[in-house]
Amino acid sequence: MTPHSSQLCPRYFHKHPASDSCREEVARLREQETLLKGQLQTQETLLHRLQLPNQPGKEDKARPDQSLDIEYTDCSQLFSSGCESSGFYSIKPHGSPFPLRVYCDMSDGGGWTVIQRRINGTESFNRSWAEYKDGFGDKNAEFWLGNDNLHYITAQGNYSLRINLGDFDGNQRYAEYKNFQVANEKDHYRLAFGSYVGTAGDALSGSYQVGASEWASHQGIKFSTHDQDNDNYKGNCAQEDNGGWWFNKCHSAHLNGMYYPNGHYSALTDNGVVWYTWRGWWYSLKTSSMKLRSMDFKMDPIDDPNAVHHRPTS
Repeated sequence: MTPHSSQLCPRYFHKHPASDSCREEVARLREQETLLKGQLQTQETLLHRLQLPNQPGKEDKARPDQSLDIEYTDCSQLFSSGCESSGFYSIKPHGSPFPLRVYCDMSDGGGWTVIQRRINGTESFNRSWAEYKDGFGDKNAEFWLGNDNLHYITAQGNYSLRINLGDFDGNQRYAEYKNFQVANEKDHYRLAFGSYVGTAGDALSGSYQVGASEWASHQGIKFSTHDQDNDNYKGNCAQEDNGGWWFNKCHSAHLNGMYYPNGHYSALTDNGVVWYTWRGWWYSLKTSSMKLRSMDFKMDPIDDPNAVHHRPTS
């Protein structure tokens, strides 16, 4: 049994997938309206209490509804509070001006906040800086949660990033990084991450061969889009590789690339959905998802005999 009723979980239910931006905007405005109504009711109740005469020994019955004040900062808090079903929830990370509608993945130990998903190529990821800043796509299908939101979440403490990958033959792999962090926009959403464990290979660090990390590592790299070039390459990686990402000169991992429906592809550049240490540069993956979880989250350890562990090089 869970310690809280499911009615306390700030869930979102959909009978049909919300596939257009209007529905996303309506959902966001409703979230904001609910929050403001709760804040207004709380303030009115507090004002009423201040206006009452001080009567020691008598319980004040005009208390605000405490459930209105519950704000979860990520999906791991929700899971720990008894919300153990995968689905859409409302969270409000510290620093975020509004609540966020997010998909919480309660598999793989539970408590994961999904920040990216690729499944079928229905969404273009060759987007502008502004679109990557705010987020885009359909959270029922393919989407990017938004770089501002990645920063708000990871600035709250220490977070793990888990990446789940799938190819067109039904094979699946994963990569998990400790201490994943995304800086603010002023620092161009610079990426930082710690030790690796997984079965997909450590593509983010570029440590798979001597000398590769100089040009292939994503450690400490700024985010780039086709209209804002922050990479270390003389050209524009985001423009050549058709998507926003943390490009060095250019990449050994690029999960926001062009979607190719058959896996193997040929192009002028390695612009597919790429995780080099698993399927190489010239194979575009069928599925990917990126998700975050607080490292303070308590869970039973999952023993994977196939997992490889790497510590970041100094």
